[in-house]
Amino acid sequence: MSKFLKQALVVPLAAVTLGMSAIAATAQSAMYNPIRLPASNEVTDSLSDRDIPTGFGGFARDYVVTLEEGDNIVIDLTSDEFDTIITLIGPDGAAVGENDDGPDGTTNSMLFFRVTNPGSYVLRVRPFGGQGVGSFNLKLTRLRPV
Repeated sequence: MSKFLKQALVVPLAAVTLGMSAIAATAQSAMYNPIRLPASNEVTDSLSDRDIPTGFGGFARDYVVTLEEGDNIVIDLTSDEFDTIITLIGPDGAAVGENDDGPDGTTNSMLFFRVTNPGSYVLRVRPFGGQGVGSFNLKLTRLRPV
């Protein structure tokens, strides 16, 4: 095979390979994009079967918030349509807190947490046992010392 023919085959093949890598990288980065919690730190939203599959048969919706060292927070998650679970995921990707049922005797969730590691945290909304979708209210409150 001539040198020219080899170059003619290798260059387009490399371009196609690089092009496919770029497409895959773009698609992968667009797959997971948690929603920024609004400045009010409260959102009314809806969980659906178009959200993040949990692997337990249900779906989750993620919100990201920046927390500072020393913040004492309470996260309230309420829904009249499904049994809620709130999970707090730290900057390193590990779950640092979770609550199924709050102290009020309902299936709503309430989680208290003291921040020792500042950074971006994820608040994950999901249903208990992977069962349920529907509207919910999520609220993060920073507790202030008296």
